[in-house]
Amino acid sequence: MLRYAVIFFVIALIAAVLGFSGIAGAATNIAWVLFVVFLILAVVSMLRGRRPV
Repeated sequence: MLRYAVIFFVIALIAAVLGFSGIAGAATNIAWVLFVVFLILAVVSMLRGRRPV
């Protein structure tokens, strides 16, 4: 998930440099959502891993 967030962020940077503001904004929003989902899943995974079965 983090890999996809980084890929969309790079796409956003390239689009911004080339002047495609609409595509850059959309890619930035997608990257932000994927990063937040990654953080939530990482925290849940860490909390679940510490509980004894």
